[in-house]
Amino acid sequence: MPQDSHGRFENVGRKLDEQFGGLSDKMEEEVRKVVDFLNDRVVPEVRQNSSKALRVAAEQLSRLAEHLESRRGQ
Repeated sequence: MPQDSHGRFENVGRKLDEQFGGLSDKMEEEVRKVVDFLNDRVVPEVRQNSSKALRVAAEQLSRLAEHLESRRGQ
């Protein structure tokens, strides 16, 4: 009996290998596509928007500093 169940386990393993054996290659290719998309499209967009956000923050801080300086003179 143990030998028979061992044989069935091996058969299941072979069937799984047959069905899912190439899955890791497909997954690796899809991961490469996602990484390329992130590098080519998302990262430049984030960098551009980040610099815009820093410029807006710098302008607001400059206005705040001017406001504080003008109130100091009163």
